[in-house]
Parts: sequence; structure tokens; C-alpha cells
Amino acid sequence: MKFDITILTDHRYVAPTPKSNYVQNVFKEDGLIKKALEREGLIVNRKSWDDPTYDWENTRYALFRTTWDYFHRFDEFQQWLKQVQQKTTLINAPETIAWNMDKHYLVDLNKKGVNIAPTAFVEPETKTSLAELHERFGWKKSVLKPAIGGTARHTYLLNSENLQNHEKVFKSLLLKETWLLQAFQESILTRGEYSLMVIAGKYTHAVEKKPKKGDFRVQDDFGGSARPYHATPEMIRFAEMTVSKCTIPPDYARVDIFWDNDGHLALAELELIEPELWFRFNPEAANLLATQIVSRYNF
Repeated sequence: MKFDITILTDHRYVAPTPKSNYVQNVFKEDGLIKKALEREGLIVNRKSWDDPTYDWENTRYALFRTTWDYFHRFDEFQQWLKQVQQKTTLINAPETIAWNMDKHYLVDLNKKGVNIAPTAFVEPETKTSLAELHERFGWKKSVLKPAIGGTARHTYLLNSENLQNHEKVFKSLLLKETWLLQAFQESILTRGEYSLMVIAGKYTHAVEKKPKKGDFRVQDDFGGSARPYHATPEMIRFAEMTVSKCTIPPDYARVDIFWDNDGHLALAELELIEPELWFRFNPEAANLLATQIVSRYNF
């Protein structure tokens, strides 16, 4: 073994020129966990998950960090996952990653007592329309997105006036993938969404994310903003409770939450694969993750 841990990124972030502010943040985030692991005495490198020249048997563990193209290349990524876990150990566990890639996990968590927005899954080749779905559930506004995706890929805010505008893309993608339809939660526009980082089951820090004016997506890809936030005890309890419902305890998690239309905390996403963890807002969290990895995996 040449390396104790390989930090996983995607090919766009290996050696980009020039480096935008976005890419600089990627490097900073990956750099913070790399240095934290090295301070624990580990030999660490950083590679794109799809690097055809890298021998994955040369690393004991592979840590998912910024593999942010996997949902655009999902079939290829799944094939790589099957192969790589025969050669090295993945962090988080491959079973956790496989479960978390598909948003059906929201149903699993809801059955275990985690509050989510009213949600319907529309499976491939279902004979229905957006208008029929809105009428069936009595929703005036909803959010439509794929069950497998990220960074708001094919995510649309629907209402009675624009349903027909999205019907073509809905029917087209429904031929090959599952859609997720959720009742729109108005607090996203007014209060935003909150991401709570949980390392080894314990809360470390949080950010407040808000959409830009006139939009509903909080991702910075669409002009959303993020700033450090002091989570309330209620939010921390909700985040830690959500993570505790995972079958295999994850080493790291990001719990995205909001207030639903009834004024209760609810889960938007539980990110266990490659979430941005905003170590740059709290570098100590990177140290905590490094300590967790050394302890759990007996380095």
C-alpha cells in the first residue's frame, strides 16, 4: 500500500486552470481534510474517481469528498463503485452510498419518524401528467426533481400556470428515471434552508442557505448564498436524530432542513456521499472527521 487514504474528487477539480472562486473553495475544503489526516500521521493523496491510470489497490481507504459529476454519469459511476470496493475500503460505506444515491431513502427515514415534505414518487413509464398529479394531491405549488441527482439538476417549481410548460421534459425523462414530486414549502423563500454538519453522529456546525431573489434554489450554482449559522438546540436534535436512523452509522453527514408549511422542522436532504461540508467555516470539523476515521478504522 502506498497510501492510507485517497481523497476522491472529479476530473474537473484535479488541476483546473484558471481557478474560479468556486474551484478555490473546492481546493480549500479538500486541503483542510487532507492536512487534518496528515496530522494524524496518515499518507494521503487526492485523485479523480474516474482516473484510468490509478491503481486503487494502492490505497487502503477512499474518502468521498468532491465527486460532483457522479449523477451526470450515473451508470459509469455505479460500475466504478462495484469495481473499486473490491480493491479498497470506501468512506462512507458502499451500502450507505448506494442507499443515499436514490431519494427513495426519504421514505425509509419518514417511516422511522423523520418529518419530510409531502412527497410522491413517479416511477418510470407511469401513465400520468403533472396536471393529474397536482389534482390528485391537491397541491397548488410543487417541486419536481429526479430521484437521482444533485445541484438542482432538472429541478422545477411548478404551479397551475406552468404545468404544461414542463410536461414535455417530464414525459421524456419519465421514460428512463423516477421523478420526485413534493409539495412546495413556502419557508424556503422566506427563511431559506439550513445545512447541519454531523461528524461521528454529533453536530459540529451549520450554514444558512438562501435563494437569490426570484429563485427557489439555494445552491450557489444558481446564485444562492451560504453563511455560517448557529443552529438552535431543536435543529441540532433533529439533525442528530435523523443521522441516527441510518442503518450503518456514517462517519460524516450533512442534514439539510427547513420549516414545513405547518411550522415543523423537516428534512430536505440527507447527504452522505459527497456533501459540501463547509470546513472553511469551521476547520475544527475537518480535524474531528480525521480523528473519527483514525479511530473507527484502526489506523
